[in-house]
Amino acid sequence: MTKDLRLAALYARQRAQGHASRAPAASILCGSRTNVPVPLRTECACARALHPTSPSGSARRAAEWGAFPRRAVDAGAPERWAPAQNQAAPCGVSGRCSRGGYMELPSGEEAARDEGEPEAKRRRLLCVEFASVASCDPAVARGFLAENNWEMERALNAYFEPSAEGSAVGSPAGPPVEPERCVDLTNEETTDSTRCKIRSSENTQQEDGSMFSLITWNIDGLDLNNLQERARGVCSYLALYSPDVVFLQEVIPPYFSYLKKRASSYEIITGHEEGYFTAIMLKKSRVKLKSQEIIPFPSTKMMRNLLCVHVSLSGHELCLMTSHLESTRGHAKERMNQLKLVLKKMQEVPESATVIFAGDTNLRDQEVTKCGGLPSNILDVWEFLEKPKHCQYTWDTQMNSNLGIPATCKLRFDRIFFRAAAEEGHIIPRSLDLLGLEKLDCGRFPSDHWGLLCNLDVIL
Repeated sequence: MTKDLRLAALYARQRAQGHASRAPAASILCGSRTNVPVPLRTECACARALHPTSPSGSARRAAEWGAFPRRAVDAGAPERWAPAQNQAAPCGVSGRCSRGGYMELPSGEEAARDEGEPEAKRRRLLCVEFASVASCDPAVARGFLAENNWEMERALNAYFEPSAEGSAVGSPAGPPVEPERCVDLTNEETTDSTRCKIRSSENTQQEDGSMFSLITWNIDGLDLNNLQERARGVCSYLALYSPDVVFLQEVIPPYFSYLKKRASSYEIITGHEEGYFTAIMLKKSRVKLKSQEIIPFPSTKMMRNLLCVHVSLSGHELCLMTSHLESTRGHAKERMNQLKLVLKKMQEVPESATVIFAGDTNLRDQEVTKCGGLPSNILDVWEFLEKPKHCQYTWDTQMNSNLGIPATCKLRFDRIFFRAAAEEGHIIPRSLDLLGLEKLDCGRFPSDHWGLLCNLDVIL
């Protein structure tokens, strides 16, 4: 779909070796490269970025955790994504640029404050981030952050590298450890809601191997407005639900760099390295990568392809696929050809493996019908679960205001296809829900698409 984008000037603080200095050192990412998209106004402009130096020790751990978003400055007039040479934007318009560059996305635990978040929510975010990095109880995280003026880097340094004086004299006892609970970062108040109780039960099932969860989400990386806060929002859902597999579409290199730093417990495989692309994230503790493959779409005008990974999970073989099929109504024919190729590849996987495709298909129901429907052994998970109304539309311009489209469009662009293994079907879809329905403090949603969370039962 066509998207009006604004050129965002994204800043990152410089961290000096072993110091907490925030004095920025600027550099410009431009030059002879022509294969990287840049935002376009009336003529091409180079993206300017500030680069942090690389701290060491626990300061490095703190830097890596907060190595995204600080602040995006709205440049004013609407802008469109300028594609690389011979590459088409999502709307299908190709273009060229004599200069190329990417903005390095900013970092820092002050991102929430710069974006004007309420202090209480900012502190909750910091507590969850600290607890994930340090693998400690949220109450312990709160204690260290409070003692260090709510500065993430100082608090992590204090946690990982206690001072010699503190070790010799003995540090005061930390806050009492409370039972671990789920914190929904999208809610104004942190309460033990029904959702949290459900999550606790599902986490137990994940640990004993009886459940498998996945998220698929077009994260709209091409929209540079509020990109840093929206990315933090997406990652808060990943931290909350801890899916075994994540399928992402419309990833851009700065977003990918952030995910690598923020989601170190996942192995990330991408469909491209430049422009915008898809990615599959595999939780290292549960999913073992065996092989990967990128299958090109021969006649795509938008640099689309099919990303496949072969993995093992709890002794089961799986083939996981994702794609971002050709966009807009005018490219329906190409999109249907891509769907046929996806279904063909799903059929070709050995019958001993379960096959799951999840992604942004951009499909209209009549297009699936024109293709002859799905093969008898491949099911649409939403239809298999009796078409639950609450998660029917993943692209809904009436509920989602990110694009500012006055017309009401409700479409089921994001879909999950499933082919069970021939031997008794050991993995069965159980539930489907939407993600990203709450607005962030910037007044926008994490993406113009809702995410899909799918839970599947694993028969051991």
